[in-house]
Amino acid sequence: MKTLILASAALAMTAGMALADGHGKTVRMGTEGAYPPYNFINDAGEVDGFERELGDELCARAKLTCEWVTNEWDSIIPNLVSGNYDVIIAGMSVTDERDEVIDFSEAYTLPDPSGYLAASADADIEGGVIAAQANTIQASYIASTEATLVEFATPEETVAAVKNGEADAVLADKAFLSELANADADLQMLEQDVLIGGGIGLGIRESDTELKEKFNVAIRSMKDDGSLNVLIGKWLPDLEQF
Repeated sequence: MKTLILASAALAMTAGMALADGHGKTVRMGTEGAYPPYNFINDAGEVDGFERELGDELCARAKLTCEWVTNEWDSIIPNLVSGNYDVIIAGMSVTDERDEVIDFSEAYTLPDPSGYLAASADADIEGGVIAAQANTIQASYIASTEATLVEFATPEETVAAVKNGEADAVLADKAFLSELANADADLQMLEQDVLIGGGIGLGIRESDTELKEKFNVAIRSMKDDGSLNVLIGKWLPDLEQF
């Protein structure tokens, strides 16, 4: 659930070309591929995770064909606007700042608490050095506190900073950090949670109103029949459901 520091973006291009076989429009789904369990690259080299399953299901319900594209986080909004893909599905929180540049679908998750991951339970999160991925809501939050913010380009680098002693803790989505804590005996989640962000939605160019509505209808249908909660339970078991 991240917030970019937005720069000017190029004019939007039209969405993907229609398929000749009549199966619907091809929609290029842009994701980071580096933020499990939301999105990651599996051993077969394919996009996987909660948002891969969700995106494929939304496209099926909207009678669209998904084509998956990966993009680094820092340029994910500019590359949407410039037409490199048609949708952002990358653990992106809906924020007023982003909404000035792109549009959003309805949220497909409720806000995920952010948590602190540290090497010891007595890590100083009030006045110490806290790592966060650059241009995220967590980075903005730390900057507003008495702690010292250190930013990194990728989620993996924030965790490495804790392990090598460069930072006292890392602040990120709790769902992301919890898996790391479970897999590494040298890391642990701290008790303090921070609730920031307003839920995750699809990022869509402001000109693509028809595409936005197609996805909104699909998201609502998954909420209504309970299938969205099934996916949340599978991939994000600690996240509040709809």
